[in-house]
Amino acid sequence: VQESFIKKYNTTSGTALSIAEVELTSEMAGEYHLQINPRTKQPFKLGDKVMAGETIAKLSSKQYENDIAIDSKKLSLEIAEQDEIKKRALYEKGGVTQSEVRNAEVTITNAKYSYENALISLDKMNVKAPFTGIIVNLPHYTKDVELASGSSIASIMNYEQMIMEINLPESAINEVKKKKKIAITHYTLPKDTIQGKISELSPAISPETRTFKGKLLIDNKDLKLRPGMFVKADIVVDQAENTIVIPKEIVMNNRGRKYVFVVERGIALWRNIRTGLEDND
Repeated sequence: VQESFIKKYNTTSGTALSIAEVELTSEMAGEYHLQINPRTKQPFKLGDKVMAGETIAKLSSKQYENDIAIDSKKLSLEIAEQDEIKKRALYEKGGVTQSEVRNAEVTITNAKYSYENALISLDKMNVKAPFTGIIVNLPHYTKDVELASGSSIASIMNYEQMIMEINLPESAINEVKKKKKIAITHYTLPKDTIQGKISELSPAISPETRTFKGKLLIDNKDLKLRPGMFVKADIVVDQAENTIVIPKEIVMNNRGRKYVFVVERGIALWRNIRTGLEDND
């Protein structure tokens, strides 16, 4: 018998998923060129970290570049800008009408949009990571092989933070609250407890399962958990400090009455007890 700190948990389980994931595909046909990871100085490979905006692979196609005609569109924009400057100067001297100046402005706008769209089309030749994450799938292609549009290039996941959908019993609806702290464990990490919190809770009870849904956010900065792992979540629903605790294993139960044995002068004596909070131990 001792004074200690004790927490009551509501335990559930589920599959931990990455907070963000994406499959990158080619938006054009062209020759495939896998890029160099600037951190390893080697071509990107499975398990590599990739930063947001980094190019994982490039596609090259001379015909595609010629169809875009980026130099022509840039030149058209420069000519339109020069023409607008000239017409504005003439307008101030009464040499052209205001309508002609406005038409020159429209020409600049159209040339600018055409040039910007050409830049966007050229950028499609670079397959970039939309967010920082880990490469979890990287199909192998022969160097300089011609890929069709829509070919899979890579899959990226960010699992420094993870999400987990849970189902909780109806009896816990008044105990479990948003932002409650949670201890996440997995059988491959027997000595590690990862912290999480409840981010969302449904107010509705399912009539079929008598449960309600929720979502957990898991802090996984050390990447100890992997996407797809089945984990246990212990949600703290109550706690007490400086309270009397005894080992769970010594509590007996007879017809709903709980009791323990206390040794006095070498004799085991029966003592009825009433318990409060309870954890695994």
